[in-house]
Amino acid sequence: MPTSPYHLLLPELRSTSVVFASPHSGRDYPASFLRRAVLDAQEIRSSEDAFVDLLFASAPLHGAPFLTATAPRAFLDLNRGPDEFDPALIEGVRRNAHNPRIASGLGVIPRVVANGRQIYRGKLTLVEAHHRVIQYWRPYHDRLQMLIDQSITDFGQAILIDCHSMPHEALENMGPPGAGRPDVVLGDRFGATASGAVMDQVEAAFIAAGLKVARNMPFAGAYITQHYGRPSRHQHAIQVEIDRALYMDEATLTPSAGFDAFRDLLDGVIAALTDIGRVPAVRVAAE
Repeated sequence: MPTSPYHLLLPELRSTSVVFASPHSGRDYPASFLRRAVLDAQEIRSSEDAFVDLLFASAPLHGAPFLTATAPRAFLDLNRGPDEFDPALIEGVRRNAHNPRIASGLGVIPRVVANGRQIYRGKLTLVEAHHRVIQYWRPYHDRLQMLIDQSITDFGQAILIDCHSMPHEALENMGPPGAGRPDVVLGDRFGATASGAVMDQVEAAFIAAGLKVARNMPFAGAYITQHYGRPSRHQHAIQVEIDRALYMDEATLTPSAGFDAFRDLLDGVIAALTDIGRVPAVRVAAE
């Protein structure tokens, strides 16, 4: 099992209200989990936001904390609610109101990885499902809430940058024919989880680095942005999805030749994002 439910990188001096987090870059795959899986070790990593933790690792150098998962997404999805149990996978779970994430096999304990490929032979017990939530989901979210609360206390606001990556193929049908695909998709649940002023500044930071940005399509944010985004309380949450083709080979799940250059480019973006969190809350939250 992963030795810790998360890793937390802290700055020497916290100087910004911005919090960075990566819930899907965990890659500590338990041997017992892999033995039960139908997929091989390479296939099961297809849902992983590979290397996102490395791309944003400079956040503490700019005064911001960076929280990363250790457990992989195929084992436990931290971007789902703790009660999003899939009755098709977990014994003893009742079928409740329709939840499209659960129906597609992407509950808090995923049934499938990318392209709908089944993970398991048979079902899991409800006890095991609860154990994963208790051991990994709750500590991660407890720590994330503490970091956000600290931002509110120290700076009067919190800005959560929820860091993800997206398959290049997810962008194939974006926009009209011939239009350029976005490099980055920012999600704020169509304005529900961050103020317009914060979203505009986050978008500007990526554009200034030469990256093409789209908002909320095809990814608007899931549980984390919905749960933590409360702009009326000066608590903003924005999901950042980065095209994996910019920095890795998706077929081999290895960094590409341009990985270091892209990481350096993102370092400038991270610096700009942390600057947003140094503006007084009353100004940042204004529409």
